Amino acid sequence: MATRTTTRKAPKSQPRAKADASKPKTSESSQDRNDSSDVPTGPYIDGTASGEDAGVAGLSAAPATNQGERIQHIAAKLFADRGYRGIGVAELCEAVGLGRGALYYHINSKEELLFNIVVRYIEDLVIFGQGALVRETDPRQRIRRLSRYLMRVIAQNLPEMTVCFREADALTGQRHKVVSDLHQQYQDVWLRTFKDGESQGLFKTLPAVAIKGILGMYFYSFLWFKSNGRHSPDEVAEIFADMVLAIVEKKT
Repeated sequence: MATRTTTRKAPKSQPRAKADASKPKTSESSQDRNDSSDVPTGPYIDGTASGEDAGVAGLSAAPATNQGERIQHIAAKLFADRGYRGIGVAELCEAVGLGRGALYYHINSKEELLFNIVVRYIEDLVIFGQGALVRETDPRQRIRRLSRYLMRVIAQNLPEMTVCFREADALTGQRHKVVSDLHQQYQDVWLRTFKDGESQGLFKTLPAVAIKGILGMYFYSFLWFKSNGRHSPDEVAEIFADMVLAIVEKKT
């Protein structure tokens, strides 16, 4: 489902999300992506940290790389503040400083714009998560790795991640299916992690609703997380990981 407004190319072995998004990505490609130091960010952030565990301080402000990314970032802030359905094309034009014709040079539709914002981040979480399944055999440490990465992505891209978790249901047809499949793939990464812990005798069996509750704890942090708050993304991630492990680990 390639479009003119796509602003990030996945690795060659990881094509952009298409109608077959429910097909698991290969282990080799996932591991390649997991070796990257990049945390996906909006166009005003330049990821310069090295290593998966590099801190947020390694990121610095930078100008938008191109017009398409600038439009996506501004649209994400509008959709996050007022809701996707609360923003019309005229308001988008005014916010980005372009006429309708110039705007439609960069996007095919408002829904396509929403789709591109959502897919960019959830696809990256899936690729990272599938790489973690390969690289980290200890499910306890994998939970910490997943926790850190997810909280960094949310913290560094609050408008975009607000849109990902709150507005994705506005998508229709094949776009909605692609995003739903990607969300399921990401949930499956955590489910596999819990199952691995069970098979190793480390974790107790959890009902499905408990797993949804655990993921909801992370996903809905966009409602309250503040970049200038008391805790850094990594500190929140460690607190959350401790809570998850307290829930799932068998008592000895």
